[in-house]
Order: sequence, then C-alpha cells, then structure tokens
Amino acid sequence: MRKLMLWLISLLVVSSLGGCGYNDLQTQDEQIKAGWAEVLNQYQRRADLVPNLVNVVKGYAAHEKDVLTEVTNARARVGQIQATPELANDPQALQKFQAAQGELGSALSRLLVVAENYPQLKADGLFRDLQAQLEGTENRITVARNRYIKAVQEYNGTVRKFPSNLTAMVFGYKTKPSFTVENEKEISKAPKVEFGAPQAPAPASPPASPSGGEYPSQ
Repeated sequence: MRKLMLWLISLLVVSSLGGCGYNDLQTQDEQIKAGWAEVLNQYQRRADLVPNLVNVVKGYAAHEKDVLTEVTNARARVGQIQATPELANDPQALQKFQAAQGELGSALSRLLVVAENYPQLKADGLFRDLQAQLEGTENRITVARNRYIKAVQEYNGTVRKFPSNLTAMVFGYKTKPSFTVENEKEISKAPKVEFGAPQAPAPASPPASPSGGEYPSQ
C-alpha cells in the first residue's frame, strides 16, 4: 500500500511538472545548447578560411597591406574570445563576441571588394574555391543564427509566461540573451561575396613564390 501511494505521488508530481512547463523548459534549453554549438561551428569554419584567403590574395596584391592586415587582426581578435557555452548566458560577453565576428565579416567583405581589381586573382582556382567556401559558410552562419535566435525566443517566452514562469523560478531557469540586429530584415540574408562586373584593373603582381614567407594568420 505504501509503495502504491509513493507511486501515485510520483505520478502526480511528474504530471504537474509537465503541465507547468518543466518539460518544455528542458527541451528548449537543450535546443539552445545545440543551436549555440552550431553557431560556433560555422563561425570557426569561417575563421579557418582566413589564413589561406589572405595568403592567396597576398600573392597577387601584396601591396594591399592595410586590408590584409585588417583581416588578419580581425581574425586574431575573434580567436582571443573564449567561445564557451557559458558565454551565451552573459549579455556583455555575447555582445563582444558578436562585435568581433561582425568586424571579421566586414574586413572580409572589404578584402573581396579589393580583389575585384585583380583579374588574375579572380581567375585563380584556389581563390575561386575559397570564395565559394566563404559564401557557403556565410549562408550557414545566417541559418545557424536564425535558428538560435528562434530557440532563445521560444525559451524566453516559456520562462516569462504563466504558469511556466513559476516552474522556471523554482528550478532557476532565467531568460537568456540573444544576438541583436539593427535591421531585422537583414538577418535573413547572408552577405554577398560574389563579384560583379570588373572595374579598371590595377597592375597585377606575380604570384608569390611558395617558398616565400607566409602572411601572419593569427
């Protein structure tokens, strides 16, 4: 009889937790963790493309030192941020992370604009391959960010709404920060990295010798 009572009480507690949003909070929290891991994965994929992209551009446009240095330094600043799961729960740390990634994205865009002036560079097979990889990665970043933002919105809604807010309060679930965008429409569009009509070309320098020193890729 005692075991039966304990079983009934346990069943009642489980049913109550499910009805008060506990299961939803658990599921949504896991979705956020998975979404954040995918965001980090795609940003890392982009960062890994930078050294090769910088070196191939340097082979044809070594005198574009300012742009090349800007990209290299932006990648280094991204690498200095410890992108841990805890970072996603810290509004200030998340803002710094987003700012650093934004700087790298802008620097890469400027590098590709400069590359338009070098027809031989644009015809280089390695450069075209890196360009395609970068475009694909930017698309994946946009998709991952969108999914993460949606997951955080759903979770925060559950944390705030009654009666699940009471469950969240009891078990210590709090609202989470998310990415911010100045223009909500832009979040659904990946940055374009393909080239348009060529401008008046600048004199192209010959490709750097493979034995030459590599450009810093910190």
